[in-house]
Amino acid sequence: QVQLVESGGGLVQAGGSLRLSCAASGRTDSTYGMGWFRQAPGKEREFVASISRNDDNTVYLKSVKGRFTVSRGNAKNTVDLQMNSLKPEDTAVYYCAAANNRVTQWTVDYWGQGTRVTVSS
Repeated sequence: QVQLVESGGGLVQAGGSLRLSCAASGRTDSTYGMGWFRQAPGKEREFVASISRNDDNTVYLKSVKGRFTVSRGNAKNTVDLQMNSLKPEDTAVYYCAAANNRVTQWTVDYWGQGTRVTVSS
């Protein structure tokens, strides 16, 4: 099994920045595809960004492209999400995700517990 632990959420004013981090523990002998989802109050969970397990290819939700950057951390099976120019509509619980191949909106094998991001106007 794999456990994912997020950190870095909090409260920020619109236009500000936050950096989320996620680290995998447990069965981490393999390299996983990793990514982020978010769930705003009253809405369904949505895909935000992912990074592939092999070539660091990235994919983004259209509304965050150019503002958010997903990258691998220095340690194996860690992933960061740098969020700039934050908007109130980015307010959500952000979940780290991992997959044996690639994280997509339909493919997640492991979930983190979530970290809350609140953007005030």
